[in-house]
Amino acid sequence: MKILIVEDNKDNLKLFKIIVESGGHAAILARDGEEAVEAAKREIPDVILMDIQMPKMDGIEAAKILKSEQSTAKIPIIALTAYAMIEEREKLGGEWFDGYISKPAGVKDILNVIDEMAQSLRLATKRQK
Repeated sequence: MKILIVEDNKDNLKLFKIIVESGGHAAILARDGEEAVEAAKREIPDVILMDIQMPKMDGIEAAKILKSEQSTAKIPIIALTAYAMIEEREKLGGEWFDGYISKPAGVKDILNVIDEMAQSLRLATKRQK
């Protein structure tokens, strides 16, 4: 699968890239929300891992734009955030995000979420046939 990783911290971006590629997936990288929107429209990834707090355009604003565009609306977006409180997680859910990973995230956490999204995509594809 093609995974768009959106993260402004270059060390985290490298780490997430290594994790995604270790799971056998292709990584597409973006450093802020603006780059994420452009990359998603250009590459049409299977899943987006989106940091929430970033310069220029944050992850919430980028997710809103992507979910409102016909070409990117159905791409699952997973929030990557240091917010640990349940109330904050609930704010990230709903119509903009399809999942949530708390940072710091472990390798298994990230790959499990990607696998869950892959399974959901396969099921949706089967239903459409």
